[in-house]
Amino acid sequence: MMYTKAELTKLFILETVAPIFNKNGYAATSMSDITEATGLTKGAIYGNFKNKEDLAISAFKYIVKGLLKKIAIHLESSDSPIQKLFLISDFYRNYYAYSRPLGGCPIINIGVDANNQNSVLLDNVRVIIEKIQDQLATIIEQGIEAGEISPKVNALQYAKRIDTMIQGAVFMTYTMNDEFYMDDTTNQIDQIIHNELKV
Repeated sequence: MMYTKAELTKLFILETVAPIFNKNGYAATSMSDITEATGLTKGAIYGNFKNKEDLAISAFKYIVKGLLKKIAIHLESSDSPIQKLFLISDFYRNYYAYSRPLGGCPIINIGVDANNQNSVLLDNVRVIIEKIQDQLATIIEQGIEAGEISPKVNALQYAKRIDTMIQGAVFMTYTMNDEFYMDDTTNQIDQIIHNELKV
């Protein structure tokens, strides 16, 4: 895929500022932080993005797109819905090492920050959370159709439960700087898949 010079500049800005917004939050990231990190002028930044809010939303979407792509690639190693659920917990087992260079977990960081600062950014975080939960629910529904998961299971309820457990574990792992929380929770999720979902 060939990018134009303008597209490459936009991509460079997003790659550079996404971890800064993710780490510092919306309000604490100034335009001088952005110009200093990119080496570009304010005019060059605003030539690609309407304003700071537009840049912050684009940076969040960019960083999350990379995360969702990583998960999708990880899930490609099996066609079995029940195995895909185990692969999700397997992915998050190593999430701390993956997300640290990004400045932490974008969903938690931007979600908590935007909740107090920026409703438009928060709406974008909610859309991503709903998307993740819907995808999880779809895998569970596919498992029911394939006869791998009990038909008594409420797909969306379990999708929300698993996602809540993951996000809580990510928060605790970062807050306490201790991977025990991630390891223990992903083991618990595996037990739920085994004991409550699997036929």
